[in-house]
Amino acid sequence: MFESTGRLTDLICGSEAANAIWSPRATVQAMLDVEAALARASAKAGVIPASAVDSIVAACNADNIDAAALMTGAAAGGNLAIPLVKQLTAVVKARDAEAAKYVHWGATSQDIIDTGVVLQLRAALDLLDADLRALGDSLADQAHKHRATPMIGRTWLQQALPITLGLKFAQWLDAITRHRARLTELRARALVLQFGGAAGTLASLRDKALPTARALADDLGLALPALPWHTERDRIAESASFLGMLTGTLGKIARDISLMMQTELGEVAEPAAAGKGGSSTMPHKRNPVGCAAVLTAATRAPNLVATIFAGMVQEHERALGGWQAEWEALPDLARLSAGALSNMLAIVPSMEVNVARLAANLDATNGLVLGEAVMLALGDAIGRLDAHKLVEGASKAAVASGQSLFDVLAADETVSAHLSQDRLQQLLDPANYVGQAQAFVDAAIALHRQNGTMEQ
Repeated sequence: MFESTGRLTDLICGSEAANAIWSPRATVQAMLDVEAALARASAKAGVIPASAVDSIVAACNADNIDAAALMTGAAAGGNLAIPLVKQLTAVVKARDAEAAKYVHWGATSQDIIDTGVVLQLRAALDLLDADLRALGDSLADQAHKHRATPMIGRTWLQQALPITLGLKFAQWLDAITRHRARLTELRARALVLQFGGAAGTLASLRDKALPTARALADDLGLALPALPWHTERDRIAESASFLGMLTGTLGKIARDISLMMQTELGEVAEPAAAGKGGSSTMPHKRNPVGCAAVLTAATRAPNLVATIFAGMVQEHERALGGWQAEWEALPDLARLSAGALSNMLAIVPSMEVNVARLAANLDATNGLVLGEAVMLALGDAIGRLDAHKLVEGASKAAVASGQSLFDVLAADETVSAHLSQDRLQQLLDPANYVGQAQAFVDAAIALHRQNGTMEQ
């Protein structure tokens, strides 16, 4: 029996679904699926006898493979396909000696490994696509719900100007919408067959080469590329780039949420659940463990992307080291990306929002963050530079005296000459100085809807 193995931390930064796609057993089964399809395609093209197909296909089950022997053989042979084909041939031979002659006909090890990876990548992209759609819907819901909820915007980790919480959700949504477009484009370029034989010419199949390749691609549901791509790794690199960028975006979202969860801010919180986010020593703690998992993935992903990019520099028709470096890097990257997405999807729909804390933090400077609004209104009457000087002085006075900016400005004769107290109150109301925030929210939701996810 072929048994899957994993690490004890696989579910901290991963997901069961993604781990299953890239498990050792699934990796072997993907290669066997290619071998089975190769047998069917070869028979269809008249390369091997049709009588050999059933025995070969029946043997292409990972349960027939000795995992320990496969690992040992891979170490000696330099890749998994060599010992896999040896074991597969033995299994077929035990049932049908004549059929065993036609196992792996016309293919090379890299054809089986690369195409197997493409099959796994397709499953991984399907998983990501579904979760991206769901996350986009949840972000759009939150953006709409909090479209006009005021909060403080922060630059350089300091309070800047008012925004809305809906705008923050909308910014995250906009990035996810672009990633969904990238995923669609990636599928067309990356989900293609690898079938070139020993040196990328399919010479062993003679005049049956192209019919066999077409039949193999059709059987696997993959596109047939113009030619084999053994040492042209841009498809794999593009896949890694997409996964890395997606993980980076999810990391940005997690960073924002975890900062807003800090005790001193308390603006949002991950959904509560039994046993989630606690401390082994401090019973009061509610840690952002989901965000931590996403940030862990975002920390690890860039080096994995770099590994795959470094491996693009390959020698002649078959690579020495660069291709092999992909074998662990791409699955790890795919697992991390899917896990980060799964964690974020568990956070966003049920995120707790503390509107009172948003309002309190927005008022933490006693109105200083609205100084620009007053300056611009006064500038219409006394000029921008003089207005800037006046409001700047009032701000310093407010800080020194502990008064609100309103109290200081209301007592200023120049301000009173041009702005009534009601007008001053309006200018110092954060809800009146969020600019195009709500329009930007609407634009992000509209783009999301154009991609056909949310109901109109």
